[in-house]
Amino acid sequence: MGFLWKAAAAASTTKQAGDAAETLALEHLQRAGLRLLARNYRTPGRGGGEIDLVMRAPDGTVVFVEVRQRASLSHGGAAASISAAKRRRIVFAARHYLARLATLPPCRFDVVVLEPGGPQWLQAAFDAG
Repeated sequence: MGFLWKAAAAASTTKQAGDAAETLALEHLQRAGLRLLARNYRTPGRGGGEIDLVMRAPDGTVVFVEVRQRASLSHGGAAASISAAKRRRIVFAARHYLARLATLPPCRFDVVVLEPGGPQWLQAAFDAG
C-alpha cells in the first residue's frame, strides 16, 4: 500500500493526484465490503457541492466519502483540512443525491485520509447538522 500511496502523491498534476488518491480510497473501501454507487457526484450549477465517492455499505447505509491526501502530517494532517464550508458543500450535494431516491436510506459521512502512515478510514466523521 505504501508504494501506491507514494505513486498517488507523486502524480504530476493536482487533478491526477486527486484521482489517484480517490482510486486508492475506493479500493480500500471495496476491500472492506462497500460497493460504489457514484464517483465525483456533483450538483448542477455553480456554488453546489461535490462528493468524491458515494458508496453502499453491506447493511444498506449510503456512505458519502470525502477523500483527503497530504504528503506531510504538518498543519494537522489531511483530516484537519476539511473546513466547515467544505462539509456544508458535501452535505448539500448529499441532500441533492438523496432527493433522487424514492425512499431515504440510512446514511453517513466518512472521510478516507491518505497520509504517509497509510490510509485511515474515519467512519461517521461528521454529520449533516
